[in-house]
Amino acid sequence: MKPRRFALLGDPVGQALSPAVHRAAYRALGMPHTYRAIRATPGELPRYIRELRDGVYDGFNLTVPHKTRILELVDAVDRSAAFGAVANTLVAHEDGTLVAYNTAAPALAEELTRLAPDLVRTCGERDALVLGTGGAARSAVVALALELGVRRIFVRARAFASVGAGAAFQREMSLRLEQAAVRVEVVHEPWRAIPSTDEHVSFVVQGTRAGMAGMGAGIGGEAVAGVVTWEALPPRAAVLDVVYSPTETSFVRVARSHGIRATNGVGMLARQGALAFELWLGVPAPYNAMLTALV
Repeated sequence: MKPRRFALLGDPVGQALSPAVHRAAYRALGMPHTYRAIRATPGELPRYIRELRDGVYDGFNLTVPHKTRILELVDAVDRSAAFGAVANTLVAHEDGTLVAYNTAAPALAEELTRLAPDLVRTCGERDALVLGTGGAARSAVVALALELGVRRIFVRARAFASVGAGAAFQREMSLRLEQAAVRVEVVHEPWRAIPSTDEHVSFVVQGTRAGMAGMGAGIGGEAVAGVVTWEALPPRAAVLDVVYSPTETSFVRVARSHGIRATNGVGMLARQGALAFELWLGVPAPYNAMLTALV
């Protein structure tokens, strides 16, 4: 088997766990492939895309700040990436085309299905709340809309404090929904707890990096938890925090203290890595081995 080269591109990448996840998969299947994290600035990104086209690399994962910019540098954008205008995986197909995918969205949907299968069975009758507007939050909107088909998605973000930002986000997502022929209402809300919304919410996705270990000073998980009216949530609600380090986040801890079932982003990270693995190599990923590398 010819060794193949894969990498994660981002800035920063010092805390990235993707190399451990993919290397665990290669070991489990006896593959000679390599995977590394590369600190790449926005100005360096086009060079790495050229190297992917030239066969120096065989596939890339993308993290901040490249998840949106990458859509301008590829030949095609998969539906999973087009709806939210965010991609995390690049695949070089045999015909020479580079295609951008978002494996985070189906991974998130699968995690919610595992956490709350009872709610997923009736998603068309349910509302969801997403916190944030970054890449992970947009992936959450994609997952809830395209993968699960919820009735309505409330998006609550600090970014909406700017005049017109919330309305602009809502127009953008509504247009993308229309283009995708998906019937889901997206509603923007200010960054505060809103009991009249939260009492109808079945799914809550914390889509910011708040509380992530290694991210330095910034808003903490406890502060983000303060924008959810926990006592108003239905007792069978389900919460997913995309943060995977530490493994018990403040957001998850607060949710559980109110009797709400909740999980962190560890399973989602392993699942999105497994989906990228399968897109690149065309064989089933050893998900359990990839998950074990994170816990």
